[in-house]
Amino acid sequence: MINRNTLVAAVAVGLVVLAPAFAQSLQENYNDFLHYLKIGRFDLAAGYAKAILDSSPEPVELFNLASDNPQGYALLLRAKENLADAELAALCGKMIDIIERGRFVRRSDPKVIVEEIARLSTTDRGRLAAIKRLNDAGEYAVMYMLDALADQSRRDEWPNIADALGRMSRQAIRPLVAALQTDNVGVKAEIIKALGKIGYPQSLPYLKFVAEKDDSPQLRTLAEQSIGQINPASLRAPAAHLFYRLGEDYYYHADSLAPAEDANFANIWFWNANTARLTREEVDKGYFSELMAMRCCEWALKADPDFGRAIGLWVAGFFKAESFDPQMPPYCGPNHADAMTYATTAGAEYLHQALARAIKDKDAQVALGVVEALSTTAGECSLFYRLGPAQPLAEALSFDNKAVSFSAAIAIAAAGPMQIFPESRLVMANLAEALTQSSEQVNEDIPMWNGPLADSYALRAAKVMLKLAVSRNPILDLSEAETTLIAATKDKRDEIQMLAGQILAHLKTPTAQQAVAAMALSQDYSQEIRLAAFNSLSVSAKLNGCLLDDTTVDAIYSLVASEEIDPDLRSAAAAAYGALNLPSEKVKNLILDQARR
Repeated sequence: MINRNTLVAAVAVGLVVLAPAFAQSLQENYNDFLHYLKIGRFDLAAGYAKAILDSSPEPVELFNLASDNPQGYALLLRAKENLADAELAALCGKMIDIIERGRFVRRSDPKVIVEEIARLSTTDRGRLAAIKRLNDAGEYAVMYMLDALADQSRRDEWPNIADALGRMSRQAIRPLVAALQTDNVGVKAEIIKALGKIGYPQSLPYLKFVAEKDDSPQLRTLAEQSIGQINPASLRAPAAHLFYRLGEDYYYHADSLAPAEDANFANIWFWNANTARLTREEVDKGYFSELMAMRCCEWALKADPDFGRAIGLWVAGFFKAESFDPQMPPYCGPNHADAMTYATTAGAEYLHQALARAIKDKDAQVALGVVEALSTTAGECSLFYRLGPAQPLAEALSFDNKAVSFSAAIAIAAAGPMQIFPESRLVMANLAEALTQSSEQVNEDIPMWNGPLADSYALRAAKVMLKLAVSRNPILDLSEAETTLIAATKDKRDEIQMLAGQILAHLKTPTAQQAVAAMALSQDYSQEIRLAAFNSLSVSAKLNGCLLDDTTVDAIYSLVASEEIDPDLRSAAAAAYGALNLPSEKVKNLILDQARR
């Protein structure tokens, strides 16, 4: 039985849990939530968390509460990781999301930023507080700080603004380096000095570009001084090389280059020469790093048009970006070509650079894009291009992804190689395997492989094998795929069947010719397939003579002699029979048979 004291206690707890339902301010609910979180009453804390979320709090207000109580926010973060109480952890996660939205709104608010810039030139205490707020605003503050530095009416504020600019965090670097394109020498000088004080290496290529290219000796000297503050060794490196290294860091998603976490997008900054102001484009975080890698490559080529490695990295970056989203961001313009267009325009050297990177990274998306580009444009010499001891396309034959390895084999076969190479048997093995692929084998979509792709690769393999057969390629031996080709004559797909017969027609073996004849004679197949098979048998007979056994020859003869089959089929059988160039006894019998009638 439940005694009276237990019942009273239970009611009391229920009332406390229900308390958040009564009208309380957001601050009261938040404080009570933290109190019960601190003393370990997670059931009660969850009640207040629900009340906070149900009240649809303003993100900035909740952010301010969290900012005013750092210890409480730390408790909230720990509670989010509470594996023992999944409900509380989920509620805390939702609260943190709201707080982060508030953080973003607060720090990116232009009105607040402009007020803080003005506050820099008030009291010492006000200046220090403003520096902290501007630092928190990060990249969003830079535009307005540079506007103020360019405003002649605010000259008295310039020293304080310039000082604050040099105290910014690394998030300010991207807009600052974009603004180095300004024509305002005074503003540009302050940017250069600020980058040196901030001290992050991602500024180095941009500073070195100024040191190499700027018309102003004063700015070139300032740029060298700022480089010396960050990494003096970079003074000896060309700007193109520094941009390339930064591009690789972006390509591989270096943590130090990651965008801010409090927004679900990232910013790419540009300098608008017409308005003499920074502008930003919001892009998906998924491919932000790849887009930045591409921009670094573009700057590398501006610094040195002959720096070809940047082209290979740019192509790889574009294919990698498209793996996240095939649509380029709006700043590229509506008619921006896709990665394949640029890849097919690029030379084989640059494509092999991109392919070698993809193979090393085991990046199937990039590897497939580059291999397909090579298959479109490259000839034999280009396909077997060497990068040091490596031949990237040959290595792609062993890539652990069907689409990549099959595409590599198709690309090499399509080029019709005339020189012996070690991987020739692997090419044929891949083509044979590709020929066996079917949508019926694919139970569910997996990354980069599905039913339609399986059928597509089977057809592509068959077509390129036929090209090898017709051209009598001396390097890629189709006889190694004979067993697979014979099996393909029984495939459920008509086009694969017919292509298999056409390929087998060029193989000088009894088993190949017999398989073609069997397809032609089988009543299980449509007339279209049988007609195609008899045509293939005619080709085989002309090329190789008769390799059929007597039973098969008699079966063909029976069709030719019959008046009950379709005239087209009889005619095709007769053409194949004649191409076999058989002894005159059979032909004599055919003539006499009709004469008796």
